[in-house]
Formats: sequence, C-alpha cells, structure tokens
Amino acid sequence: MSVTKANNNKDTYKATAVSLIVIGLLFLVDKLIHFSSIGLPWVMDEDNLLLYVSVCFLIFKRDKSVGLILLALWLVMNIGLVMSWLGSMSEYLLPLALLLIGGVLLLFVRR
Repeated sequence: MSVTKANNNKDTYKATAVSLIVIGLLFLVDKLIHFSSIGLPWVMDEDNLLLYVSVCFLIFKRDKSVGLILLALWLVMNIGLVMSWLGSMSEYLLPLALLLIGGVLLLFVRR
C-alpha cells in the first residue's frame, strides 16, 4: 500500500510540475508575442487555464480522477461554449447527460 501511495504522490507532483511549466510557458509566450495580436485571445482565457491543467493531469497522472474532475469543472464553467459546439442538438441533452453520469458515479460510490 505504501508503494502505491508513493507512486500516487510522485504522479501528482509530476502532473503539477508539468502543469506549472505549461502555464508558465504560456504566460511567457503571451508576454513576448501577445496571443491576442495574432488572433488567439482565447489561449490565455482564465477558464482555459483550468482546461490545460486538467489535460496535464489526465496525461501524467495514473489515477485519472483529478483530471476528470477538473475537466468536468471546466465543462460546467463553459456550458455556453459547449452548447454552442453542440449546435443543433437540444439544450437539454448536456444537462441530462451530466445528471445521468453523476447518478451513475453516485451509485458506484455507495457500493
């Protein structure tokens, strides 16, 4: 058990370090070339920083739960953007899917 916990901590530190490096690089590049001046103002949007961290945690951490939770938070924070991506689909489809996924997860937790 202690070996698994040590690997989990190591994965967490690695994912956190990579996340900090990615965000630091993005801020540095933004200071040098300004993403908004080249037509990419969304790159440095505060909401998207959460997306970058969630992707880093999904890639570098063995336990995907933190990355999935951060990704779900990003989805909830940007529900309007997600709905516009869905386009012709019903506006009730995503909230119903979130309720269904949450209910399934709740059932797994209670077992």
